[in-house]
Amino acid sequence: MRWLIIILLLLLAGLQYRLWVGEGSLAHRAELNRQLQQQESENQALRDRNERIATDVESLKTNLDSIEEKARADLGMIKQGETFYLVIDKDQQRPASQDSDQ
Repeated sequence: MRWLIIILLLLLAGLQYRLWVGEGSLAHRAELNRQLQQQESENQALRDRNERIATDVESLKTNLDSIEEKARADLGMIKQGETFYLVIDKDQQRPASQDSDQ
């Protein structure tokens, strides 16, 4: 009878160890839940980005004005007969000789 109690206590201690410290423990499960939440938020951000890109692609396929807008914004293109003016802020401009000295 005494050996049975000792074996049961050792079994209980082993199960308690696994519950609090080992793999599958409460702390391990909480960490996995935190990682799951983080991954779900990343996935949602990527889904939103993909939706915006799909909308842009669909717009570019069907609307010539959006193609023109994209070309002007990304490539700096201008229409024939338009005049392009580049305004440079003197406070933001640094001479090239200063760049090579540093």
